[in-house]
Amino acid sequence: MPAHQIAEGGKVGFGRVMRALLPPLILIFAVLGSILAGIATPTEAAGVGAMGSLVLAIGRRELTLPRLREVMQSTLRISSMVFLILIGASVFSLVFRGYGGDDAVRAILESLPGGVVGAVIVVMLVMFLLGFVLDFIEITFVVVPIVGPVLLAMGLDPVWLGIMIALNLQTSFLTPPFGFALFYLRGVAPPSVSTASVYRGAIPFVAIQLLALLLIAAFPDLVTWLPQKIYGS
Repeated sequence: MPAHQIAEGGKVGFGRVMRALLPPLILIFAVLGSILAGIATPTEAAGVGAMGSLVLAIGRRELTLPRLREVMQSTLRISSMVFLILIGASVFSLVFRGYGGDDAVRAILESLPGGVVGAVIVVMLVMFLLGFVLDFIEITFVVVPIVGPVLLAMGLDPVWLGIMIALNLQTSFLTPPFGFALFYLRGVAPPSVSTASVYRGAIPFVAIQLLALLLIAAFPDLVTWLPQKIYGS
């Protein structure tokens, strides 16, 4: 193939990549940038992301009334589910605290060997095991409000603790039998790929996330350095 055809093919390929990659990148920067710049709260940034997605769909001429109706119904369904879980978790937490459950949890965590380190290890282990049978939404609304204040009262950095919990909860997407990512992959995989193969394939990614969790635990500056540079101590 002549050199000029190769060059032209490379330009066309680069142009196609940029047209496919640039709009989502702009949308990501608009959502995260509005949060980092203090322009929007996370909830408002979600609205920015939704509007940006609609603009992208209009630009690609893929926004139709049936698709818009499907998106709105899915959003209503998920939002209703989350709010019902939130209401149930709030009632559970109220009853739990009313019977002194938070004091019992605090006493248990403070009595663990190793002090703060031992408490963090136990909480992370419990969340990891709960990720096998519960979705991250349930864990976030039920477990985190119980153990979070206790760990923060022990003097832990809230940013570091939040990242540790979030990274740990990510394993719930990959741990069988109820990992959502595994079901998504099962849905797009060909029939020749068995569910057992999907489960086995997730093991290395779970190991990578656990390794990242250990690195963040050993080197907290990995997650606290950037927020300190942006917002100060």
